[in-house]
Amino acid sequence: MNEDKIEQSALDTLRELGWEVLHGPDIGPDGTGERNFQDVALERRLQEAIARINPDVSAQARKQAPKKVLRSEDPELVLNNRHFHQLLTDGVQVEYRDNEGTIRTADVHLFDFENIEQNEFVAVNQLTVIENDNTRRPDVVLFVNGLPLIVLELKNAADEKADIQKAYNQVQTYKDEIGSFFRFNELCMISDGHEAQMGTITSQRERFMPWKTIEGEKEFHGVPMLDIMLRGVCDPNRLLDIVRSFVVFERDEQSEEQYAKKVAAYHQYWAVTKALESTREASRPEGDRRAGVVWHTQGSGKSLSMLFYAAKLIVDSEFKNPTVVIVTDRNDLDGQLFTTFADCQDLLRQTPQQATTRKELRRLLNRDSGGVIFTTIQKFSPEESEEDAHPTLSERDNIIVIADEAHRSQYGLKARVRQTEEEAKLVYGYAKYMRDALPSASYIGFTGTPIEKEDKSTPHVFGNYIDIYDVNQSVEDNATVPIYYESRLIDLGMDESTKEWLDQEIGELLEDEEQERQRRLQSEFAKKEAIIGNDQRLQMIAEDIVQHFESRLEVLDGKGMVVTMSREIAARLYEKIIELRPEWHSNRDDKGFIKTVISGSADSIKTLQPHIRNKKKLDDLASRMKDPESDFKLAIVCSMWLTGFDVPNLHTMYLDKSLKGHTLMQAIARVNRVYPGKEGGLIVDYLGVAAALREALHNYTESGGEGEPTLDIDEAIAIMKQKYEVVADMFHGFDYQRYFSAETDEQLQIILDAANHIAGLEDGIKRYAQSMLELNKAFGLVMPHEEAVAIREEVAFFQAVKARLEKVDSGGGPSDEDYRLAIKNIVDKAIAPQGVVDVFSAAGLEKPDLPILSDEFLAEIRGMERKNLAVEALDKLLNDEIKAKFSRNAIREKAFSEMLEEALTKYRNGTIEAAQMIEHLIELAKDMRQASEEDEELDMSEEEVAFYDALIDNESAKEVMKDDTLRELANLLVQKVRNNTGIDWTLRDSVQASLRVEVKKLLNAYGYPPDKQKIAADNILEQAGRFAEEWSRG
Repeated sequence: MNEDKIEQSALDTLRELGWEVLHGPDIGPDGTGERNFQDVALERRLQEAIARINPDVSAQARKQAPKKVLRSEDPELVLNNRHFHQLLTDGVQVEYRDNEGTIRTADVHLFDFENIEQNEFVAVNQLTVIENDNTRRPDVVLFVNGLPLIVLELKNAADEKADIQKAYNQVQTYKDEIGSFFRFNELCMISDGHEAQMGTITSQRERFMPWKTIEGEKEFHGVPMLDIMLRGVCDPNRLLDIVRSFVVFERDEQSEEQYAKKVAAYHQYWAVTKALESTREASRPEGDRRAGVVWHTQGSGKSLSMLFYAAKLIVDSEFKNPTVVIVTDRNDLDGQLFTTFADCQDLLRQTPQQATTRKELRRLLNRDSGGVIFTTIQKFSPEESEEDAHPTLSERDNIIVIADEAHRSQYGLKARVRQTEEEAKLVYGYAKYMRDALPSASYIGFTGTPIEKEDKSTPHVFGNYIDIYDVNQSVEDNATVPIYYESRLIDLGMDESTKEWLDQEIGELLEDEEQERQRRLQSEFAKKEAIIGNDQRLQMIAEDIVQHFESRLEVLDGKGMVVTMSREIAARLYEKIIELRPEWHSNRDDKGFIKTVISGSADSIKTLQPHIRNKKKLDDLASRMKDPESDFKLAIVCSMWLTGFDVPNLHTMYLDKSLKGHTLMQAIARVNRVYPGKEGGLIVDYLGVAAALREALHNYTESGGEGEPTLDIDEAIAIMKQKYEVVADMFHGFDYQRYFSAETDEQLQIILDAANHIAGLEDGIKRYAQSMLELNKAFGLVMPHEEAVAIREEVAFFQAVKARLEKVDSGGGPSDEDYRLAIKNIVDKAIAPQGVVDVFSAAGLEKPDLPILSDEFLAEIRGMERKNLAVEALDKLLNDEIKAKFSRNAIREKAFSEMLEEALTKYRNGTIEAAQMIEHLIELAKDMRQASEEDEELDMSEEEVAFYDALIDNESAKEVMKDDTLRELANLLVQKVRNNTGIDWTLRDSVQASLRVEVKKLLNAYGYPPDKQKIAADNILEQAGRFAEEWSRG
């Protein structure tokens, strides 16, 4: 499928959805004249829409509104775009003079969000836009009421140089060169026909996300992702809903003047939509006030989902100006979530308020309607004089309570006895007091980890799951990166019973715990702290962290976090580390490589005082940690920053604290945020949390979640060695070992000679780039293991050669984004001796080179004990090999893809076992290898082979015609197609029709079977599409 067909398919889909489809030239100066090339909006349609939507507004006001909309308010694109978005959602306030000469104001609406049919939806393809001598032609622009809300940029999947990355790059070029056009943009969509993703004008590449559902159900397998995205987003009703309620501008933490524009991902949109309906049902007179629980894995945008949900509640007429109460169980979480909402108050259409005391909370809740209120759940506890009941604050039924991390024990209803020296008193979970205060409110929970099976109180308070978005989905969608685990236990010769005892988690002591239990837990904590904080042990950990983290930073820039059992241990570990690296220390908070971040007060012990800070200093330090440019790289924490603290480039966590369940999962999720060049987060375990991880995984899967990878170190090392050998073998006949003993000047010459050697190999530059990408990924998996350290110098040499080759070859091979993974930005995956994962996908074999299909490698696949993993790995390898080797040959690609799919269908249907499937795939791999060898024996160019295959795709042609005749015909077809395709090939049907006539003449002249000519012509034109753009560039 070429780019024109992808475009036409998109337009057909839009037409089905109710969009009017126009061709750009038809409405330009040479067509109807509706617009000039400098016009970014369809002004006539905007004026007509305003008149239609605002019939009761005076004509003078309606005339003023378009002028205000089209006028640029700020030279900065994002600020301009934010201003326009406010006009779009809230309307345009204009001043006008009435017939009596009095100056009046009126609100003019650009869209009718309630009556969709009042709006006009127009899709225009190949729209020429000229600005400052720059001429650009976006593939498809979607106008609503004359305003260009969406740009859709398409690339040809059959052209390996025109992938979805190129579509993204093209959009960035449009922003730079025709910026005024993007002043009105709400969404940017990119696709290569296979993949389809969307983002906003500020989205980095890794934040362009797929939209995988149409009506909120599971994704459609076999349906093109572009079709799903268009039907899922561009349905007129849904599009206006997204524009109105699911777009926010978040302030940049490093600059108050900068904003990041964010749009909901599909999982956020549908979770909120489901939650809203569930809340309606729960809050009605017959409802049970339990709206349910949304479980979206840590790091996948839970805070924004809560924001979108609150915003939807506020504008929903059924709730009659509701009061929304957002509840957390910790002050730092309350502050973080409040900041998110406060930064996005445009969407809320009001300023959220934060209750700092019980008294203030009661005052805020004692209101007639409205408001967005933040509080910690502890503020719902009764005063001493109120015994065991909380006074009723409001009986309104339009109060919605949103609980963050709703599964925690503080949200419970159970009663227990609190024993003091004076008396025994019955106390309840805070949820009971919350219900006392707000008896008619409805309750909904949001959580990043699943509810445990034994937890009965959470469903009792909030209800059952509304929506689940698990790790598997999140990683697949690139909403988060996978987390990997490496065991680096510091063993001081303890017996097994002591280890088991140490592995038991000590929970945080609650203020209202019974005193005897407090004393027992504190005693147990002290004993464990003495062992874990053993001076010799801390010294070993300090030395390991320094060595390990420095090695990590050699291959991946970013941040690290050390989690300790206690504040005292955190302070002592800091001293041990700065003894080893004095240059990491600074007395100033705005300087220094390492900091200890703990809570405390003026009466804390002396050794803690240097690390205790007030809120302002802690906030400043948090900003430094989040700043990628800051030299603050390593934080030592105890309990702070373990939940709700996002540092996207945090890639390594050193864990020396017993954690379990939700606490463990929330802590390790700090390393799963998406960041350029970061493909995984690493947990380094010094204390032994593997059993707790397995237990958490068991609960996770029982709750319906999927995906929790670990990786065997021996398999990872084997992959790295195999990748290393692939690269080293490319230097056969070239002695690069002399580089390591040469002088500097000679080393530079050796690098040049090595690059020349690679360039002299057949397809050498491209193959080398791909092979280096594989090696870099595998190397990053293992580093700093001794096996990786042993080849580090050679990998650096190989990288130097690749860098030299990049300067002389800008095309082919992996994209610029792929190169970012190399050496300084290597994929970040860890090693788990306890578990097994699909090592091939984890090692990044998605772009293999031919040696991977060698007999030796296939024998290794056959010999793998884990047959199911071998099938998945080989499936991935063959899929990518088909794309890599046959993407320019339509017939071969289709044939091998169908063979692979047929085998996979049998396997997935249970018709054949994994061992049989491996044999099928190995035979397919050999067939692919043989096909490549046969192509070489034909002594024809790649283009001639492709057209030759198009001609012999049916047996009758091979029987009737001689092979020499078919080869001659293939040669003539190459010439004919090359001469008849140009820049307009993907735009003009007439050119293709003309070429089809020429092709049929040739087929007739050479006696091609008449009954097969139509199929042959179709094959030839499809094949022509794969070469056309390349040939048009000469």
